[in-house]
Amino acid sequence: MADNSLIDPIVAALQAGNPQLAEQHCRAALGRAPDEPDVLVLLALGLQQQDRYQDALAVFARLVEVCPEDSLHWSNYASALARAGNLEAAEQAAETAARCALNDPERLDELGVMQLGNGKPAAAQATLMRAFDLDPDSVSIRLHAARACIACHDHRAEILLQPWRSWLPLADQQMAELAQLLVQVSELDDGMELLEDRVRRAPDDWSAQLLLAKVYERVNRLDEARARLQWILAAIPADADPGIRREVESQQAQLAMRRRDYAAARALLEHVGPGHADHDTHYFSLAKACDRLGDTDAAMQALETAHAIQVRLLGLSNPHLLEADAPLLPHVDDRVSEADYQAWPQLKAPDASQSPVFVVGFPRSGTTLLEQMLDAHPRLQSMDERPFMNQLANRLGDIGIEIPGDLRVLTQRDCDELRKGYVILACGKVPRRWDARLVDKNPLNMSWLPMIHRIFPHAKFVFVLRHPCDVLLSCYLQDFQAAPLVSACRSLEHLAHAYVAAMEGWLYHANLFQPDVFVSRYEDLVADTPAQTRRIADFLELGEAETMLRFAERAREKGYIRTPSYSQVVEPISARGVGHWRQYAAYFEPVLPILQPMLTHWGYA
Repeated sequence: MADNSLIDPIVAALQAGNPQLAEQHCRAALGRAPDEPDVLVLLALGLQQQDRYQDALAVFARLVEVCPEDSLHWSNYASALARAGNLEAAEQAAETAARCALNDPERLDELGVMQLGNGKPAAAQATLMRAFDLDPDSVSIRLHAARACIACHDHRAEILLQPWRSWLPLADQQMAELAQLLVQVSELDDGMELLEDRVRRAPDDWSAQLLLAKVYERVNRLDEARARLQWILAAIPADADPGIRREVESQQAQLAMRRRDYAAARALLEHVGPGHADHDTHYFSLAKACDRLGDTDAAMQALETAHAIQVRLLGLSNPHLLEADAPLLPHVDDRVSEADYQAWPQLKAPDASQSPVFVVGFPRSGTTLLEQMLDAHPRLQSMDERPFMNQLANRLGDIGIEIPGDLRVLTQRDCDELRKGYVILACGKVPRRWDARLVDKNPLNMSWLPMIHRIFPHAKFVFVLRHPCDVLLSCYLQDFQAAPLVSACRSLEHLAHAYVAAMEGWLYHANLFQPDVFVSRYEDLVADTPAQTRRIADFLELGEAETMLRFAERAREKGYIRTPSYSQVVEPISARGVGHWRQYAAYFEPVLPILQPMLTHWGYA
């Protein structure tokens, strides 16, 4: 520790707002005590106050030479390097700081943020989740860890943000970050609440204004989204960041798509261009506009760019999904053998009336439309798309029980606890109506059939089917957020193999377990909606079916629909998606032989 007679004048000068005098005192003190760490720190701070960042950086560099085991000096050096734009060196310094202070969550947090900023989401997630384990009460660590999880398509982001109301009040910067993260994890009502409060207090927060406009569109409040964008254009100063106007025009393109003015949407998107090198969303939007205009070649060109960006980013966040031996989709190749199934003990389980109704099928087959129909019935209650089976399987995996191979070891108590855990998860997402049966719509629950059958062996399934080529085209057009679907959609050929694998897995287990299944063809549903809803109502023993026809009204009442079909299920049923793939027949030539087994099995000539 330096002599107070050296330190006190320096501190006094800094507190008085006179960094030049502080620097003079520092240099005089260093003349008597060269490389005194406390004086060097104060000198660096004084230089920073004078905006002499390069000079301060040199001092911080000297400090880590003098005190190579001091994590605080390495942390300060990392911050100075980052300010100077030397991000890789900053990350290395932050890593050294964390190494010098093992199990210090603050240092891990700093390192994780550096890694995230340097485009290393997988490393950042690992670092920040370690920090969270050490200090689960830190709001900043939770926010940063959630951001890393989102970048890695990890559902734990939602869990990290769950107690956000207990954190209030927060500083403006943290509040803005929280609002953005809530929107990204699809907690749009909560995010909208924070954003509306923010723009009331700070109307010139253009980021919040723009995000709020986007949320309004996402919850089908189109007039409010349009009005918000018009207000922003009128209010922003002439010298504002041009990125604000670019984002306004991008959102106006989406609103043009919603009113079916596809030419205007395409013109806007081509005018503004992508906002950055990783802007895959821009190309997906452009592809959809070109698709609606019948320009299939332009649509496919935009989609190739969009998927190339997604695959490149996936290589940073989830590289294992791109390995040559990676499964086409999670659990798609897992099988329960007949011998294993015969070894399952007989257990008590709820009957069909006390079990959820599971709506499954490959994504973009029409599962969301059917879910909204069921949700419109007073005796049913849906939860949007939730990964509950994944979460329960993860809990079992944490105690060494692998799905589906170890399902035979589950006892009566195990299954009772899993059912209880399932109900708790459901109650955490919807205000439960106990006079209504739950509708669990998650397309890829088709791969979780063994686990569902073990927990709810008497549950009814509605398996949604659509022409495989229409399914593939619709998937390829989507900007999926789930990492396995991003990987599966990297090309039409890869997607076709994933589709066939998922179907083969479903058919194998459906034959083994013989669950109670109603196959709902999308083409039948749009061709004669009343008749098909009547058949579904009879299968589910619901009595009347007429309320299911008011699904669009029910969807508009809900506001937020979690899936990519949110803009479609608030409109009347249309047959325009039937046979859509034929416009892209040339692109499907190499795909048809892959799909042929399923085309034959399901009777699609």
